[in-house]
Amino acid sequence: MYGYVSINRAALTDGEFQRYRAFYCGLCRALRLRAGQLSRFTLSYDMTVLFLLLSALYEPEGEAGRERCAPHMLKPHDYVFDECADYAADMSVVLAWHKAADDWQDERRLSRLALRRALAPAYERVKARWPEKCRLIDEAVRENGRLEKEGLRDIDAAANATGRIMGEIYAWREDFWQEPLRRLGHALGRFIYLMDAYEDLPGDKRAGRPNPLVAMSERPDYEAEIRDILTLEMAEAGAQFERLPILRDLNLLRNIFYSGVWCRYAALQKDRESPDEAEAGTKGKPT
Repeated sequence: MYGYVSINRAALTDGEFQRYRAFYCGLCRALRLRAGQLSRFTLSYDMTVLFLLLSALYEPEGEAGRERCAPHMLKPHDYVFDECADYAADMSVVLAWHKAADDWQDERRLSRLALRRALAPAYERVKARWPEKCRLIDEAVRENGRLEKEGLRDIDAAANATGRIMGEIYAWREDFWQEPLRRLGHALGRFIYLMDAYEDLPGDKRAGRPNPLVAMSERPDYEAEIRDILTLEMAEAGAQFERLPILRDLNLLRNIFYSGVWCRYAALQKDRESPDEAEAGTKGKPT
């Protein structure tokens, strides 16, 4: 479920891209300082966007700097760092710990069990800092597991479980902005779940694994229907985003929520295009 919430690099200026990279490096730095070197394996674009969004909304005092790190010893890089980075780092650990546990249950890969055990101390520290959030996220993860065992027959129920996870993560503070942030996260979580199911569908069909889109995919209007559903989810996310009084990094965030989230979908469409369709699509175009 990682990698769906990111930038559309082609639509950003070099300055905007470097600004995004500074947040990415800032989150990596927060993970190292907060949870140790190993936690850097939990770094994701998805939680970088959370850091960027919360920092733009709340504008906490922070720091910006330039440094070398273990993965990039030869070339110094810019970073942005504030308390939103700490929170995004905590939520990165929570998501990675649950994903490692889920992968171990599904695939019995020793590497996932090892990662889960290695992250356990950091996860317990996060749990102590955010007990209610971790409890609610754990409940949603368990609900997702129950639905998987039942064969994922209810698309909405399965998507809502991921929606609740992301909604809880996005609602950082109990304040005036909690409601739109939770709704934004919920819609984004549903989009992520459905995109993940859409991407996995061909492989799941071949392997006989449960996927909530199997029945829908047999209908002739499947592609149009799934596109409409995904569009509705991101329309809701966009509507909640626009309720937030954000001025800083606004173009960068709009790039993510209105364009970046669709990059993976566009890539999948291109990959699934048949050779005949690809050839037909080039007719009449300049060479």
